[in-house]
Amino acid sequence: MTREQINAIYSQQQTPSGTQPTQTSHTEPQWQEASSEPTSVYDRTESVSRQTNSDSWKQYHTAWQDYYQKYYERYYMGAVRQTQNAYQKHAEQLQKSASESIAAAKSQQNTTTKVETEPATQTMSEDEALYDLRQQIIGKVQDQAKKVRKSRHFMPAISALVVFVVFAFLQYNSMIIGYAKAYVTPGSVKSQDIIVNPNVTTAVDKAPRLIIPKININVGVDYNTKPTNDTKVKGNLIDAMRKNVAYFGGFPGALSKPGQLGNFGLSGHSSNEWYTSGAEELKFVFVRLPDLRKGDVFYLNYNGTRYTYSIVKTVTVKPTDTAKLNMGYDKPYATLITCVPIGTDNERLFIVGEQISPSPETAKHPATGESSSQSAPQLTGKDPTVLERLFGR
Repeated sequence: MTREQINAIYSQQQTPSGTQPTQTSHTEPQWQEASSEPTSVYDRTESVSRQTNSDSWKQYHTAWQDYYQKYYERYYMGAVRQTQNAYQKHAEQLQKSASESIAAAKSQQNTTTKVETEPATQTMSEDEALYDLRQQIIGKVQDQAKKVRKSRHFMPAISALVVFVVFAFLQYNSMIIGYAKAYVTPGSVKSQDIIVNPNVTTAVDKAPRLIIPKININVGVDYNTKPTNDTKVKGNLIDAMRKNVAYFGGFPGALSKPGQLGNFGLSGHSSNEWYTSGAEELKFVFVRLPDLRKGDVFYLNYNGTRYTYSIVKTVTVKPTDTAKLNMGYDKPYATLITCVPIGTDNERLFIVGEQISPSPETAKHPATGESSSQSAPQLTGKDPTVLERLFGR
């Protein structure tokens, strides 16, 4: 096109005056001579000055602009069509895979019936789009998981997490299991083992037992204990609590037994370590003791007689505050003792019950002897954890 424009200019310059130049298919710029034009183009010199026609130049530039506009329009429209075709092919593939998956699922659910699958439509349904999105998300998550597993920080992080979990279990397993037991325990005792008539004194077996209907407890009681936590002493409280609920008494302020004036304690675990010996149910026998309220009742079978106690108060004390058991000798009492909060032995919970059956008026004073001179031990707690055994409490 440029060459044709140049040839047109030269042919115009060589046209004799008074004649019109030959029309071409393109619009050429026209020159207005400021001086007489030489007969031959080779006779021109640099001193000849010319002025261009502005309309001709506008037409010239318009022709170039139209050319570039049409060129780039065809170029970009072609790129758009290619992209559109690629997306259309991708959508068709997704639609085909979704249809195949749906057909496979239907064939598995209806093994005895033929399932007629509808031909794929031009557009994806909502279920197919959701399925495709779900698959894409799962794929991205799996890819990210692979990258994380290959990361140099993955194994140290997993190792640290395992160490943390092991540490937490060794230190707090009694708390974790204790709270779980608090929900599981109500279903672990048969209903026929629980007394339902608190107003009748019934002859019972001579085997001593503690029965608390509200929290489904029916367990034996060991009254042949000594007020000590020293495991080297036969009949110590720690060994007794691994087999039964232990009698906590035999020292000043806690000399009584069922049917006698005064007070005594019955101690049981609310939680303990998983590795300790003894029956599993006794490690958490009193885990629901905090659920008892004033007015609730519990029963003690002792020497063939059933004694009924009504709870009159609850109090939380320190492990060394055994003086709270001394309630005088005007009435017969019994106190249930366990550790709180669950999973720890920071404090002790006293559930004090007053005898209501048989009649408290029939109660007698306890016999005093050598045991009355013994000092009260610290209230028994749970066994130390593994870390406490290694590094101390």
